[in-house]
Amino acid sequence: MSDAPVLLEMRSITKEFPGVKALADVNLVVRAGEIHAICGENGAGKSTLMKVLSGVHPHGSYDGRIVYRGAETRFADIRASEGAGIVIIHQELALVPDMSITENIFLGNEPRRRGAIDWRLANRRAVELMARVGLHEDPDTLVKDIGVGKQQLVEIAKAFAKDVRLLILDEPTAALNEADSRHLLDLLRGFRSRGVTSIMISHKLNEIEAIADRITILRDGRTVETLDVRADGVDEDRIVRGMVGRELGSRFPDRTPRIGEVFFEVRDWTVRHPISAERRVCRNESFVVRRGEIVGFAGLMGAGRTELAMSVFGRSYGVYESGTIVKDGRQIVLRSVADAIAHRLAYVSEDRKAIGLNLLDDIKASTVAAKLAKVTRRGVLDAVAEHRAAESYRRELRIKAPTVDEGVSRLSGGNQQKVVLAKWMFTDPDLLILDEPTRGIDVGAKYEIYGVIQRLADQGRGVVVISSELPELIGLCDRIYTVCEGAITGEIAREHADPETLMKRMTSTKRTQPR
Repeated sequence: MSDAPVLLEMRSITKEFPGVKALADVNLVVRAGEIHAICGENGAGKSTLMKVLSGVHPHGSYDGRIVYRGAETRFADIRASEGAGIVIIHQELALVPDMSITENIFLGNEPRRRGAIDWRLANRRAVELMARVGLHEDPDTLVKDIGVGKQQLVEIAKAFAKDVRLLILDEPTAALNEADSRHLLDLLRGFRSRGVTSIMISHKLNEIEAIADRITILRDGRTVETLDVRADGVDEDRIVRGMVGRELGSRFPDRTPRIGEVFFEVRDWTVRHPISAERRVCRNESFVVRRGEIVGFAGLMGAGRTELAMSVFGRSYGVYESGTIVKDGRQIVLRSVADAIAHRLAYVSEDRKAIGLNLLDDIKASTVAAKLAKVTRRGVLDAVAEHRAAESYRRELRIKAPTVDEGVSRLSGGNQQKVVLAKWMFTDPDLLILDEPTRGIDVGAKYEIYGVIQRLADQGRGVVVISSELPELIGLCDRIYTVCEGAITGEIAREHADPETLMKRMTSTKRTQPR
């Protein structure tokens, strides 16, 4: 691979936003036919660099040069880069849910005959492209009716419809389960064998180590180094050292749990699907949380973990059928999110951009949004109190932003997640439910968020963590519940937890005794 010709060079790329230098003299060299990974902490400039390359940030809005296939390029927009064979697939998929697979694949690029769209040809070509990416669905199927893993394949098929030469994938496996992630990585290997060049941004270092030919590491908007994975003997620890600039001896902060009595209990909780009333998404589920305890929920995608959490949090998902909630020895009824907040529950959604944040708001408005009453006087917002509260959390959580007036849409994913945490910490909860709290977040930011979670537990609060990453649950939680097909199938203490035991109980509907 080191002998392959250079396909792309980005030379001395510098990109500034008001008050922030996102990229400073960044250099990147990508060879034809390789899988080139870009790693770095949240806010390091990875996505910004790819937006420069793909024309999202057009020529003239940055300094530096892009040389592609031996010639300097000056892309005015994303259509220009796609015309040159550079296609970017963002972490938030750009698909239209109520359109078919075929319509999405050719959206804006429809085959025409005598001025009209030739749908027969479009469907035939869609089937060919779908086969190329291993997607075997009816091309007339609506995108909203297929899972996230298959939607990712639709995006890749869409890229091949544009005669892709350089495929850029931004966190392609962040929302995928293990099986879908493996399939996608195998697909990229197959593309490589056929000469397609890929650039992959990911925080899953085990995947990077397994698939990448070379890795470029960014830190604070600058190029740190480029590593040849095979020649340099690169492993996860080596990547981490380049990303954070230091050795990270443990992925989890040290902690000695101080666990108290049970204060929160859910009994025989049953909830029906919001549309298919005959389907139960939660089936007689029961669990407890003790003060000072971090409780994990493990399950495959679609197992019902999020549905359980959201339905408990003020019945914000599904149709309640039966079950009780007991807090501090008293039964409580949570019919709405407002009820849940009033009883000092908090829920951090797995989708921070669609549900967790209003991307039109700034940091200070987002921080106080869940409990405005704390910063209002006689119905009027106290701007000084709002600013003071937001600034306090900005410092405590080390949110990287020049001021709390910064728009949350301008923040990196890790810093957006910290704002969501600040928003719910501001409500002073007794129980904090965190749904995929570190999805799409780099190892350094994960370590900081783990520290926040542990400090909350050490304050005597209860914390529930839902995660698809089994090492995260094992390293962070005091107890772990396993969930399969809407039912809790096991309860495992930390000292007995290992990936094999968890996976066995995540894939069996038989209830086992606690360990």
